[in-house]
Amino acid sequence: MIVSAYQPYFAPFPGFFSKAFRSDTLVLMDAVQFPRGTTWLSRNRFKNDQGTLWLTVPVWKKGLGLQKINEVRVCPDGRWLRKSIFSLRHAYANAPYFEDHRFFLEDVLSVPPGRLIDLNLRIIQYIVDYLQIPVRIELLSDLGIRTKEPRLSVEVCRQLGATHFLAQRGAGKYLDRVLFDEAGIKLVLFNFRPPVYPQLWGPFVPNLSVFDMLFNCGPATRNILEMTAFGEKGVSR
Repeated sequence: MIVSAYQPYFAPFPGFFSKAFRSDTLVLMDAVQFPRGTTWLSRNRFKNDQGTLWLTVPVWKKGLGLQKINEVRVCPDGRWLRKSIFSLRHAYANAPYFEDHRFFLEDVLSVPPGRLIDLNLRIIQYIVDYLQIPVRIELLSDLGIRTKEPRLSVEVCRQLGATHFLAQRGAGKYLDRVLFDEAGIKLVLFNFRPPVYPQLWGPFVPNLSVFDMLFNCGPATRNILEMTAFGEKGVSR
């Protein structure tokens, strides 16, 4: 069984879902520390006539000290909600598949503020379902594992009965191959190569939120991401 892991990003980039295509189980690392600075957990990039459009979810951090990702809460900020919805409508009104996903986004962003993980998980699950990715999603917090890297990923694999652990090549510096070998788990590193696809507003920009691809490519997004997942050598499902 192939296991991979990611932090539960907000409206993740395409590589997140390319990795999911190559996995049997995707573990969302919600029980690790929330970063103090800017983070993909609460913001992501879209595209408009000015270039990059940032959508940032306001979260409570001031005076709370260190928080785990699953402890962070969204601030009740109606201005952010109205601005985000207006910005998306303006940027993607002419995208061929924007209407297919607009109502979901407006609905999910309009939910009364709660935990950031709940917002992000709902978005991730929506995209996984739309793309029909045959992957099981697990939360680290549900596994009851109390350790840190480099042992954390190994313990996740052990608990889930994994034979392979799939990670981006850049994550290799945080992982210990010896620990994986001792556990009888094969560590597989790969590079995500951002696919080029039709976009609005000028030259192509890679690694935007996957919603940019969904708005512009619709159902073809599944085929595009499957090709990026299985187009290179390495472990396959």
